[in-house]
Amino acid sequence: ELVVQFQVLNQSCQCLAWKPGPVGVWPCPSESQHVVAGYSDGTVRVFSVSRTEMELKMHPHAAALTAITYSTDGEMILSGGKDGIVAVSSPRTGMTIHVLADHKGSPITVLQCTRKQYHDLGVEGGELWLAASSDRRVSVWASDWLQDKCELLDWLSFPAPAGPEGLDSLPPSLAAFCPWEHGVLVYVGFGLQKEALFYSLRKKQVLRKISLPAFATSLSLSPAAPFMALGFGDRLLRLQPCPAGAPQDYAGHDDTVHLCRFAPSGRRLLTASHSAVLVWELTGA
Repeated sequence: ELVVQFQVLNQSCQCLAWKPGPVGVWPCPSESQHVVAGYSDGTVRVFSVSRTEMELKMHPHAAALTAITYSTDGEMILSGGKDGIVAVSSPRTGMTIHVLADHKGSPITVLQCTRKQYHDLGVEGGELWLAASSDRRVSVWASDWLQDKCELLDWLSFPAPAGPEGLDSLPPSLAAFCPWEHGVLVYVGFGLQKEALFYSLRKKQVLRKISLPAFATSLSLSPAAPFMALGFGDRLLRLQPCPAGAPQDYAGHDDTVHLCRFAPSGRRLLTASHSAVLVWELTGA
C-alpha cells in the first residue's frame, strides 16, 4: 500500500535515508519520521512523513549527489557527490558546517555512521563514520559534532588490476562497519581477487578474507546476527555466515541485485534489482 509520495519536478532522486529514532525506541515516534533525499542538481531535501511536506531544502553540492545518511543522533546530514566532495550539514539550521575534499575526483559510493565509545580507538568523539569512493578508497573519521570536531582516523586504498576487459562498468566500492565485531569494517569492490575483506581499525590490517563467486554489486550486514547479504550482477543473492560457514545462494531477481538492506530487527532482508523489490524472511537468524 502506497502511504505517502513526494515529487520533485525535473530532478532525479539519487539517494535517500531515514532519520534515526531515539536509541532503544522502535518503531520511531511519528515526530521523528523524516526522510532526507539527495538530487541530481546537488540539492538535499528533508521530508516529514507524518506531515507529508518538505521541511528543508539545502544546496551543499555543485554536482549530483550519490550517497547520503544521517549521523547516529539525527542531528547532522552527511552527503556525498559525484565529484567526491563530502558535506556535513545541519537539518536544524540548513547550514553546511564541513566540506571534505579528501575523495575529490571520484564519486562517493557509501556513507555510513556508527556510535563509538568516547575514547575508543584512541580518539575523542562519540561517532565513527566512513566514506567510500569508486576509486577503491575508504576514509574513516571520528567526530564530535557538538564540539565541531572531525578527525581522519584511517585511510584505506585497495589495489586493482588496470584496464579490465569484459566489464562494461566497474563494480562499486562498498564498505560497512561490522555490527557484531567492534572496530572492524567490511569492504567489497573491484580488486585483484573476488573477495570480502574484514579490516581491523585497531590493528590497521586485514584480519581475514571471504572468497566470493563474483564481484559484489551490493552489501548489507545484519545488525542481529553474524550474517552478511551480498548481491551480484548475475541475479544472485548470497547470505554468508561470518566469520566462516557455508553460504546460501538464492535466485529470484530479474537483473543485477543492486541493493541489499537488512531490517533493523535483522529478521527481514530487502533486495532490489531493475524492476523488482523482494522482501525475504530470515528464519532462524
